[in-house]
Amino acid sequence: MTGPDIPPVTTGPDVPRVTVVVPAYNEGEDIVPVLDRLFESVHLPCEVLVVVDNADDTTVPVVDEYQVKEPRIRCVVNTYGRGPANAIRFGIDTAAAPVTVVTMADGCDDPRQIDELARLVDRGVAVAAASRYMPGGQQVGGPILKGMLSKAAGRSLRILAHIGTRDATNSFKAYSTQFVRAVGIDSRDGFEIGLELTAKAKRMRLPVAEIPTIWLDRQAGMSNFKLVQWIPVYLRWYRFAFGPRLTAGQIRAHGQRIRRGSR
Repeated sequence: MTGPDIPPVTTGPDVPRVTVVVPAYNEGEDIVPVLDRLFESVHLPCEVLVVVDNADDTTVPVVDEYQVKEPRIRCVVNTYGRGPANAIRFGIDTAAAPVTVVTMADGCDDPRQIDELARLVDRGVAVAAASRYMPGGQQVGGPILKGMLSKAAGRSLRILAHIGTRDATNSFKAYSTQFVRAVGIDSRDGFEIGLELTAKAKRMRLPVAEIPTIWLDRQAGMSNFKLVQWIPVYLRWYRFAFGPRLTAGQIRAHGQRIRRGSR
């Protein structure tokens, strides 16, 4: 994907095809089966970045030990600030590949779909979404209210804003790294980045695609999703999906105004 508003990324024989960004918070040994499934499933040349907020996170020694047998993985410490949005933002900025896939450390996402999502971006889409709400998709478990709100947001955005996916709020997505670096990421709170970047692709009139996924509620540990706290920022990006075409520069200027207003 190229254009006057989208800067190039580095390419070459040693550059991975896909960077997998995994934000993690004190997962400890629970992350091991998730990583096992990921490396069993991803066949494209890849790097895996497990992003933590500080060096004392219990995930760090586990990933360091895992790296001994799997050199494609490394644990990186987010320097942008605490929280999942900053961890994801730091991971994407650190990515070496032209395609970045964000997936969670809790095992809810199906890693077998990472290759398929990445190949959709290879073919020219800005955002490739794993959709729980299209035919063939499913959400198993999880808070009922959260699921209802997410489904309503996704379906209404597809019908009213023609956003290209029924599941704009799902974090499990692949992105053109060029596109993300062109528009920037303004989220600083939770997991709303998936909705933010999908809305930005819509405002730039860039293609968005989806494939069905089956999401399974985590079997170990506790979720860090804070529904009530993050609803206002989700609504902000929901509204942003509607409107005239914008350039990447205009979107960046909009984000700067948002951040100034939140100070």
